[in-house]
Amino acid sequence: MSERVNRFLGDTVARTIVKLIVVSLIVGFVMAYFNIDPYDIVYGVQHFVLNLWHRGFAALGSVGQYLLLGATVVIPVFLIIRLMSARS
Repeated sequence: MSERVNRFLGDTVARTIVKLIVVSLIVGFVMAYFNIDPYDIVYGVQHFVLNLWHRGFAALGSVGQYLLLGATVVIPVFLIIRLMSARS
C-alpha cells in the first residue's frame, strides 16, 4: 500500500508534504504581492463560464495566510496533475 501511495505522490509522503509547503509559501507570497485572493480566481472562472454561456463560444477569446493562500491553488492543481498521470 505504501508503495502505491508513494507512486501516486511521486515521492515519499514526508518529502511531498515539504515540497507542497514550500511551493504553497512561494505561491502565497506571489499572490499576496499582486493582491490576488482565491475568491478572485473562483469568481474569474465563474464569470468566464457565465460569459461563455451567455455569449456562446465567442467568449473563449476573453480569457499561515501566505501558506493557506498558496495552498488553495497549489494543492488542487497538484492533485489534478497526479490523478491525470496516475497509472493503474
